[in-house]
Amino acid sequence: MVARTHFRTCTLCEAMCGLQLEIEGERVVSVKGDPDDPLSRGHICPKGPALVGLHEDPDRLRQPQRKTATGWKSIGWDEALDEAATRLHAVQEKHGRHAVAAYIGNPAVHNLGTVLYAPSLLRTLGSRYRYSATSVDQLPQMLAAYLMFGHQLLLPVPDIDRTDHMVILGANPLVSNGSIMSSPDIKRRLKDIQDRGGRVTVIDPRRTETAELADRHLFVRPGSDAWLLLSMLHVVFEQDRVELRHLEAVLKNMGPLRAAVEPFSPERAAGPTGIDAPAIRRLVEDFMAAPRAVLYARVGVSMHPFWGLCHWLVNCFNLLTGNFDTEGGSMFATPAFDIVGSAKALGIGGGSFGRWHSKVRGLPEFGGELPVATLAEDLERDDEDPIRGFVTIAGNPVLSTPNGRRLETALEGLEFMLSVDFYINETTRHADLILPPSGPLEHSHFDVVFHALAVRNTAKYSPPAFDIRQDQRHDHQIIAGIERRLLEARGAPRRAQAAVWARERLGPEAIVEFGFRVGPRGFGGGLRKGLRGLSMSRLRREPHGVDLGPLQPCMPARLPARRGGATPHIDLAPEPMLEDLARLEASEHDLTNHQLQLIGRRQLRSNNSWMHNVPKLASGKPRCTLRMHADDAKRLGIRDGQDVEITSRVGTITAPVELGDELMLGVVSLPHGFGHHRPGTRLRVATERAGVSINDLTDDQRTDGLSGVAAFSGVPVTVTPSRPE
Repeated sequence: MVARTHFRTCTLCEAMCGLQLEIEGERVVSVKGDPDDPLSRGHICPKGPALVGLHEDPDRLRQPQRKTATGWKSIGWDEALDEAATRLHAVQEKHGRHAVAAYIGNPAVHNLGTVLYAPSLLRTLGSRYRYSATSVDQLPQMLAAYLMFGHQLLLPVPDIDRTDHMVILGANPLVSNGSIMSSPDIKRRLKDIQDRGGRVTVIDPRRTETAELADRHLFVRPGSDAWLLLSMLHVVFEQDRVELRHLEAVLKNMGPLRAAVEPFSPERAAGPTGIDAPAIRRLVEDFMAAPRAVLYARVGVSMHPFWGLCHWLVNCFNLLTGNFDTEGGSMFATPAFDIVGSAKALGIGGGSFGRWHSKVRGLPEFGGELPVATLAEDLERDDEDPIRGFVTIAGNPVLSTPNGRRLETALEGLEFMLSVDFYINETTRHADLILPPSGPLEHSHFDVVFHALAVRNTAKYSPPAFDIRQDQRHDHQIIAGIERRLLEARGAPRRAQAAVWARERLGPEAIVEFGFRVGPRGFGGGLRKGLRGLSMSRLRREPHGVDLGPLQPCMPARLPARRGGATPHIDLAPEPMLEDLARLEASEHDLTNHQLQLIGRRQLRSNNSWMHNVPKLASGKPRCTLRMHADDAKRLGIRDGQDVEITSRVGTITAPVELGDELMLGVVSLPHGFGHHRPGTRLRVATERAGVSINDLTDDQRTDGLSGVAAFSGVPVTVTPSRPE
């Protein structure tokens, strides 16, 4: 049998590694890194070959499934799509437009069809009860961008390939390959900083894999990052080292920012953070001494009660030290498909905040969705505006959102639940109807989102490696099929139905082509000579992708017009941020007097719970363990390897403990995505290594007071030896 070579982008994390697949007939016989990919340059991690495991997984659904009294039953696509639209329409007719809630999971952003088609379906549903994985780990980062720059998708990334000092706060890119920083082969990139005479500093309550490689590691108490960042800005002002460079004319509210940080000296911050004042001052001085430097913060500061403040302060620190929109600093990608410029056309929007609030606690809307911390209680609330229907797309919120046990109980009270997913997992087992889309190797791909967050500008299109079977459908066909039928059930104008039909027939590639044409590198643009006319046809001729060059300064031209006609600007002191500082100051005592604090742990072989059903990724020693400092364990009478009970306000779970010295005293760590012991799933490999869910401990009532987003990290817990059965 003649083998063929297929090149594509891996979609299992944000890194966008290029893969080279050798295919014989209907089987992939080899997966390697693509040495000619301009971004990853041959790098591959264990997740790349796992695409084959997903493609071949016998547990993956190919046909629609209807829940019956005797179990799941396969049905045809027309019948399934008709039923989905009819039942959604019936719930809204009976209880009102907002009676159907929706949750979109993390894998959706890695899928071209879902990214481009789901926003239209959500607009057609018209419910204010929209939730997504955005509010699990990045919403406040987008909120900071919206309040400071005027657009929620203007997210800066480190120019890692040209910096001389990279400070990494609450992130472990050696394992994540970058997050809001698509950066394959991060280990080589970090070593390159050191090889050119630069340095890497990591600040984290755990000595992570990245910290092991770094030149310096500082332990910091979970939840205290805002104190650290304020004290770092205090030093910049104290030493009169503010350097604004080309952005001085568009920076607003320098005075209020200076006044806000003045009370937060390094001496005061030492108590909450656990980092002494001389170390904080030395950190800032070393940063400012570097010709080019960048501060990068991610999930660790994005999952505690002050994470909205943190991302504002990170941006401010890079801005005030002259390391923003400059080579080697914090910069913006200029992708061929510009999601900032195209946001309105895609139904994403430039951002909004507080237009409506959740049912129970009144948590604020952001960008058209509510924080997922309020999902369970919103579903439970039986009032004049009840939620009786629920749609999930590529999500498993029972395992990925706070207080998962409460959520799964709430799901049982729905009149209708629809899931677009190719697994029967801990969440979709509650659905009445499951519509499975094609797998990662069966549809085309272009990274609409992550090219806009990459450390180098590139563009790459991947055609399908395999054709789908006659009884399968792609994501965009399923989503558009539901929307078209829903419009028909409502008696919507024919032109509205025809528009959805046309988008369905055209397919995602046509939308990408349009984005190219109106974008900065299309027929009317071109940021560098020779790059005019970037198109789908060109990308099809260049299967390894196209190199569009390093990040380039783009401010202030890239700043959008402000509402009310205000001149584009960067707001250094947004009012909501300033108001939240009083809450931070009130936390000072809590941070210095606490019990054990639970933090998460990213793993190279895992990104989402659905990867746990792939044998290649699930193999090896059990990874769902509680890690604890040996001195904490000795104090509590806990031995290495024994089972322990971990208890928070919302629940108790049992896991084996691993002892060492990698964690700060008073901190324990569990990985996320496990908890596959729930009955009724069809995940044979995952069930064999079920583990426990960290989100059976995270507290849905513990949130960031600014954005309402769940505080997943730093959860107060007790740990005790497990009692024998």
